Amino acid sequence: MACGLGAIILVFMILKHNVDQPSAETDLNQSELLQTDLNQLQAQNAALQQSISKLDADALAEMAKMSQQQATVAALNNQMKQTSDIVNNKKMQLSAVKDNIKKAPKAKTDDVVKNDRGGEENYIMGIKVEGRKIALLIDSSASMTDESLIQIIRRKNSSASNKQRGPKWQRTKRIVRWLLARAPKSSQLSVLAYNQSVHVLGGSNWLKARDANSIKQVYNDLDKLVPSGSTNLYAGLQKVAALRPTNIYVITDGLPTTGPARYSSLNPFSSCNSLLGKSNTISGACRVKLFRQSVNETAPKNGLIVNVILLPIEGDPLAAPEYWAWSAATGGLLISPAMSWP
Repeated sequence: MACGLGAIILVFMILKHNVDQPSAETDLNQSELLQTDLNQLQAQNAALQQSISKLDADALAEMAKMSQQQATVAALNNQMKQTSDIVNNKKMQLSAVKDNIKKAPKAKTDDVVKNDRGGEENYIMGIKVEGRKIALLIDSSASMTDESLIQIIRRKNSSASNKQRGPKWQRTKRIVRWLLARAPKSSQLSVLAYNQSVHVLGGSNWLKARDANSIKQVYNDLDKLVPSGSTNLYAGLQKVAALRPTNIYVITDGLPTTGPARYSSLNPFSSCNSLLGKSNTISGACRVKLFRQSVNETAPKNGLIVNVILLPIEGDPLAAPEYWAWSAATGGLLISPAMSWP
């Protein structure tokens, strides 16, 4: 009995001993698990370190960008300050100029006759009033009353006062005033109006540009003139040639419509019925022939400079090229100004 009890106790002790002693296999599994956890922690740490490095780099880049922007802002502020200083300086200069203008005495014009139209400019599309002896040749024919042919015909059959009120004639008188007001004060002036004959305005062939009374007389004579009749450029140029000016300013609206009686016997005009007394109208081709013949026979050739102010009219398209060729050959200009001038 005692032996059996002892055997049972021995078996129990052996079993308990085996439980308290861990096996080699269990230790190996725990070591692998710990190594795996360590590896994961190390990988996480490396990733964190990489993220920190990237954040540091981004922060440095942002700081550099901010520093550059601050430098740009500082430069702009400095430029704005300089601009503000310049503007303030200009304002002070402008204020000083305005004060000087207010304090300055009023300038006195040396024009012998005041002309408020057209401003104080001396040029109009390149033309300048100049010359030692200046002749103004003004077309005063019937066509100088209005713009359209129908209105010209109506005024042609109306009263003298109605012809004088024609818009083209009123404009012609303003042009004459514009030219005379800007003539050099040392010049001599001759003002001639021509239709089928020639009229000297101002009471004398030559007037002094600085003589206010003579210029006023020209204006008075011009106001009395009634535009009528045909256009005899030959007669106007013949009178000009006798005066021997240095510069001519022709104010007209087209080519001539009549000439000296002897032209009817010249070969170039054999087909021009109006010059032969066989028609009351003249063709454009005949007007060109008449213009060229008049210029070739009468226009002075001694360096005379011709400027032409051509006003518009219907039915005379060849006028512009013919007058342009004539003026250009003398070193002058042809202008056809806007309706608003002068």
